[in-house]
Amino acid sequence: MSTEDWVLHVDLDQFIAAVELTRRPELRGKPVVVGGTGDPTQRGVVATASYEAREYGVHSGMPLRTAAKRCPDAVFLPSDPPAYEEVSEEVMATLRTFPVVVEVLGWDEAFVGARVDDPEGLASRIQDAVWTATAMSCSVGVGDNKLRAKIATGFAKPAGVYRLTRENWVEVMATRPVAALWGIGPRTSAKLNYLDVVTVADLARTEPDVLAARFGPRMGPWFRTLALGAGETEVSATPWVAKSRSREVTFQENVLDADELRSQVASLARRVAADVTSEGRPAARVAVKVRFAPFLTRTHSITLPTPSDSPAEFERAALEVLGMFELGHRAVRLIGVRAEFSATRT
Repeated sequence: MSTEDWVLHVDLDQFIAAVELTRRPELRGKPVVVGGTGDPTQRGVVATASYEAREYGVHSGMPLRTAAKRCPDAVFLPSDPPAYEEVSEEVMATLRTFPVVVEVLGWDEAFVGARVDDPEGLASRIQDAVWTATAMSCSVGVGDNKLRAKIATGFAKPAGVYRLTRENWVEVMATRPVAALWGIGPRTSAKLNYLDVVTVADLARTEPDVLAARFGPRMGPWFRTLALGAGETEVSATPWVAKSRSREVTFQENVLDADELRSQVASLARRVAADVTSEGRPAARVAVKVRFAPFLTRTHSITLPTPSDSPAEFERAALEVLGMFELGHRAVRLIGVRAEFSATRT
C-alpha cells in the first residue's frame, strides 16, 4: 500500500447514550443507561451506557436489573431506534462530504478510505464536521489496513485520533492479550490461552498447523494472520444494509407453558415478516432464540424452501424451529424470531 493511501475507522463515542444526551442535556455528566423500556425493575438488557455508568461496570448486553444494582444512581432511558438511525444517517452523510470512500459498518461506525498526506489532519476535520452537524463526538483510528484502523480506534477513545500501522504494530500490540485483536472474542481467547497462547506475540509465533488442528483449516491460520496485523486495504462504498430483522419479547415472569411460547413465536414471526416486507427484499432463513432462566441462551434456525416475506411462511418456519427446543422442562425468560436476508435485493 502506498504511504498516501490510508484507512480511517470512524467510531461514534457512546453513540446511543450520546443521542439521548443531546435530547436531555441536563443529564450530561451523570451515569445514563439506555435499554428496554427504560424501567430497571422490568426485564430487559442494556443497549448502551454512558462512560460515567461504565465506570460502575455497566455494559451492553447486561440485564437492566443488574445494571441498577451496580449503579443505583443511574438514569435509565428507553431505547429509541428510529432516533438513532436518523442521527446515524446524518453522520454518514457528513462523512460523504469529504473526498473519501465511505463504507458504513452500522449505526455508529464506518471505514473511510482516503489518499492524503496527513491522515491525522483528515481525521481531525472529520471529527469537527461530525460535531458541527450532529453534536456527536467520534474517535478515529488511522491504519494502513482495516484491521489496524479498527484496533487503533480503541486507543483513540474517547474523541481522539490514533495511528496503528506496520511500523508500530509490534511495539503496540505484541504484549497485549489475544482478545485485543478484532475478531477474537472471549471464547476463542480462552481456547487460545489453553494452548498457552496468551499474547498477540504468542499467537504470531504459533505454527499454522497447530492452530488449524484446534480451530479448523480456515479459522486457525486466520487467527495467526490477525496477530501479524494483516488485513484488507480496500474500502468499499457499497451501501450498508441490515443482514437481518428480528423481534423479541422479554417476559416479566418466566414462562414454562409451551402453548404460550408457540403463541408468542407466531406473533413475533408475523411482526418480523412485516419488517422484512418493508425492506423490499426476501429473507432466506428464520431463526428462533430462546433464553432459559436464569440466563442460558440457545438459537436454532432453518433455511426457507425459497426466499420469502410471507407472514404465513415465517410463522410456519418459526414454529418448526421452536420445535427443535425441549420446551416445558425449563422456564423461559426471553424469546425472539430473526429473519436473515438473501444476499441480493429483489
